[in-house]
Amino acid sequence: MDSVSQIALGAALSVGVMGRRTAVWKAALWGGIAGTLPDLDAIINHGDPILNMVRHRAESHSLLYLTLLSPFLGWGLARLQGNMTLWKRWTLAFWLALFTHPLLDVMTVYGTRLLLPLTDYPYGVGSIFIIDPLYTVPLLIGLGAALVLKSVRGLRWNWVGLALSTLYLVWGIAAQAYVTKLAQASLKESGIQAERLLVNPTAFNSVLWRMVAMTPDAYYEGFRSLLDEKKQITWRQYPRCDALARFATSNAGVAAIAKFSHGFYSLGQQDGRLTVTDLRMGQEPYYFFRFDVSNENVARAVGQRPDIATALPWLWTRLTGHDVPLPAADHAGRSIQDVQLERCGYSIKNRGDEIDSGAGKTR
Repeated sequence: MDSVSQIALGAALSVGVMGRRTAVWKAALWGGIAGTLPDLDAIINHGDPILNMVRHRAESHSLLYLTLLSPFLGWGLARLQGNMTLWKRWTLAFWLALFTHPLLDVMTVYGTRLLLPLTDYPYGVGSIFIIDPLYTVPLLIGLGAALVLKSVRGLRWNWVGLALSTLYLVWGIAAQAYVTKLAQASLKESGIQAERLLVNPTAFNSVLWRMVAMTPDAYYEGFRSLLDEKKQITWRQYPRCDALARFATSNAGVAAIAKFSHGFYSLGQQDGRLTVTDLRMGQEPYYFFRFDVSNENVARAVGQRPDIATALPWLWTRLTGHDVPLPAADHAGRSIQDVQLERCGYSIKNRGDEIDSGAGKTR
């Protein structure tokens, strides 16, 4: 999750644990610091953008390592403040702030290695977007009340904020399960035999969901809003560019993205150079994590971000249940499929198909 959410969660938990045993602002300050501490690994430069990506949320997000660190932080702060009677309380406050950081991160799709050193598997539920105001605002309101009121009533508001934010996480899991069931039924109806399916929310909300289905030679992207009236899901097909796989058989960058993305990746070419894209974060044709891997030694980030002035209005319109076209054509006005096919080195006339699961036909 974003830093604001992690700071707010750590601060709220610390205030809840410490109660009136210390000043509320002190509990909030140290809890907020602990809440963002694991993300300091982001400042480490491994000399390669792919390594920077896949090594984020690693050792610093290990539940075991963070648990071992907590008593030292609790003892150190109690010693610093000259009140050793509170070291166990501070240890618990630090542990909760640190321990919940990777647990919250794992709810996003990115990938968190929270079970190191037992396994380096990057876990990611994908039931909440990395920035979601509906999760963060209750925490901030409850924490703000605790800081302003400085009373038992304020502490109760803090617990209410924690409860509401937790319930929102539960809602996200339930909504994801519901949309996943709809997507699986739609794929079956459309005759798409998917090897794997990804379902995660679009930016800043848990109402509009993006789905990616992988097949041996293509991937399909679809969107489903909980406010949609029609049951059909429109799947847009894009080539995986497997013809380029022979150029990537021994490419370390491609292998790293393939593993980290759990197979949700595609190959391409840009100006004659091999690229690899993590399909989990972004939407066609804009992806945050696309890399030029032509140089075997050092990759180069070539990801794109959408135009906010266009993307946000589309997001709101689609979220409210209106099936509008994607805000994604290149500067020459070509379709997304044409641009992707060109990246694969195919002719534009060999276009990708658009499948409407309710129409029972390919168009």
